[in-house]
Amino acid sequence: MQRRHFLALTGAAFALPALPLHAAPSPSDTLLTWYKLVLELVRHTATYSPPVAARAFGYLGVAAYEALASAGGATSLAGQISGLTALPARPAGSHDDSLVLHAVMSEAVATFFGNTGPTGQRAIAAMRDKLGAKLHDGVAEDVAARSAAYGLAVARHIEAYSASDGGHDVQNMGFPMEWTLQKGPEFWVPTSLIVQQQAPLLPNWGKNRPFAMPVDKPCTAGDPPTYSEDPGSEFYKQAKEVYDTSKNLTDEQKAIARFWSDDPMLSPTPPGHWISITLQILHRDGADALRAADALARTGMAVNDGFIACWADKTHYNRLRPVTYIKRVIDKTWEPLLITPPFAEYPSGHSTQSGAAAVVLAAVFGEGFAFDDATHADDGIKPRHYTDFHSAAAEAAISRLYGGIHFRAANENGLRQGVEVGGFIKALKTLA
Repeated sequence: MQRRHFLALTGAAFALPALPLHAAPSPSDTLLTWYKLVLELVRHTATYSPPVAARAFGYLGVAAYEALASAGGATSLAGQISGLTALPARPAGSHDDSLVLHAVMSEAVATFFGNTGPTGQRAIAAMRDKLGAKLHDGVAEDVAARSAAYGLAVARHIEAYSASDGGHDVQNMGFPMEWTLQKGPEFWVPTSLIVQQQAPLLPNWGKNRPFAMPVDKPCTAGDPPTYSEDPGSEFYKQAKEVYDTSKNLTDEQKAIARFWSDDPMLSPTPPGHWISITLQILHRDGADALRAADALARTGMAVNDGFIACWADKTHYNRLRPVTYIKRVIDKTWEPLLITPPFAEYPSGHSTQSGAAAVVLAAVFGEGFAFDDATHADDGIKPRHYTDFHSAAAEAAISRLYGGIHFRAANENGLRQGVEVGGFIKALKTLA
């Protein structure tokens, strides 16, 4: 279901997903419909930078999965992921899984997007009321009440769990009110004139509690090349590669850079891109609700943990961006194809979270799983075809070099970092 097919149910600036047309939306319909709205909320909520969006995707996925796993046939994540205690058991009696999921998502989306604007708040309320009325129709009152109460209990358990992870309260859109720049030619300096962006975005995000990556030993990208302005050095060669590539970009390379750019407020963000890929496949293949929830939970946890690992290294290494180095050392008039994000360069967040997502999705859907990605079709960007998830992740990584945003080492080492992160998500026990 693409954005151009959404119905403007609220008269708002953005439209809600079209509700399922048949009389009794399935649990899978319910879950995917809510996720379509979430992608729109990410696009329209100013505070949802990529790490913050990834966090929301992680908790929403875990909540939906746990609500369904409690019915049997699946293993709870409690005791497997960091800090998650046993969830409320399903009360005796019949439950309607569509209504359980609707209650989970109504509560969790309202919480994790509590700072969205009035338009987003109206959209959440409209989804809650309109889809809720359709799901309730024909369901016995005791079953409906029991299902709604249970879904709410699960969502509130996950909300309480999320509150202690370190990412619960994001002030000033994630930019520190005070910040002292590190002295030295190799260190990050602001690349924007915006006052707010004179400090790096979310410098402490790497301290957040991950889901499956070890809390006491986060995955690292390893050391980047030693900083140097010597034309014979590896660092200079990587900078020169960015510069030379930018001067000779093919139309295909420009298309790749823009396809994976996923700028906040103009897209569902980089983690939302991988959630979008997951949704497209689940919708195409008609996956059942439990399989869909498992895939979305794993993808959400992967991108969340990927950003935590990446941001820990960004703050640790605090490397300058290509635009800073190239203007200083190679060509003071140079400009990259894409806008440079306001935080340190090494490693690449796109690369780390893409590597993690690719490992998880290959585990869920299979190695060598080919797919088309139409994430940006409604924005006039043509879908792209991939032979497998790893090739898509590799393209997302190299796109940052084409865009002039990252040096090669940040992309390649970031991918390896993400693969390691994804391995911990892959090892979780879920479906029987």
